Amino acid sequence: MITQEDMLTISVRRQCELLELNRSSLYYDPVPVNTEDIQLMNIIDEEFTKRPCLGSRQMKWRLWDRGFKVGRKRVRRLMRDMGLEGVVPTKNTSKRNPQHRVYPYLLRGVTVNRVNQVWSMDITYIRLGRGFVYLAAVVDWQSRYVIAWRLSNTLTADFCVECLQDALQYGRPEIFNTDQGCQFTSEAFVGVLLKAGIAISMDGRGRALDNIFVERLWRTVKYEDVYIKGYQTIPEAQEGLKDYFDYYNMERRHSSLKHNTPWTVFSGLEIIGPKVAIPQKI
Repeated sequence: MITQEDMLTISVRRQCELLELNRSSLYYDPVPVNTEDIQLMNIIDEEFTKRPCLGSRQMKWRLWDRGFKVGRKRVRRLMRDMGLEGVVPTKNTSKRNPQHRVYPYLLRGVTVNRVNQVWSMDITYIRLGRGFVYLAAVVDWQSRYVIAWRLSNTLTADFCVECLQDALQYGRPEIFNTDQGCQFTSEAFVGVLLKAGIAISMDGRGRALDNIFVERLWRTVKYEDVYIKGYQTIPEAQEGLKDYFDYYNMERRHSSLKHNTPWTVFSGLEIIGPKVAIPQKI
């Protein structure tokens, strides 16, 4: 057992590793965002979770229907801050760094029928009492098992790299799929995958269909945990999400897994039924 005295002699980096926290979160101060912007972002989060096809144009009308007469430019800025992009292709909406290499999507027409064949990673917005944080997670497509996850108050690549490194302690996928966000196209992130000999796949612009299993995970996490509990701080969200992901992996049964849990499938304790067909982009 690590005592309080022991913690005083351990480096900040090691303390964060022991607590499974991104270092930037240690110095977190609620983001000084306008109160109305936070309210708008929370509504945008709810609407986008229900309808990931919504871009800034349609999102503006959704906000108008709920009594907020805001312009599209403001909606676009808030969605950009949240890391959101609608499925429908529009001009100048890609958030990738033009100096980073983009890898092709490798999963079209592929059938996933075993664990560790395909892993995916994505980032989503998590609202707090007076601000927000970002949640990243790595998911095995066949079992739906959440292999690793991290919280951060910034959209930098470092917490995604740390989450990826956490996941690779549990195995090696044949293919690793992400969107084209600058966090995932960065040299630091791509370098970890290349060093491990993992094939890199990146979504096309209809990313909600290409990465559909992670999108479904975000909807489940938010409706079953985040929206219900209303986390106020990062430590509170860290503790609550840890409990939820333990439940999701170990106890929550999925009809698509023949009512097995993600852990029983990922660990090979159960034999599941039909192969998973990859949804085709429309």
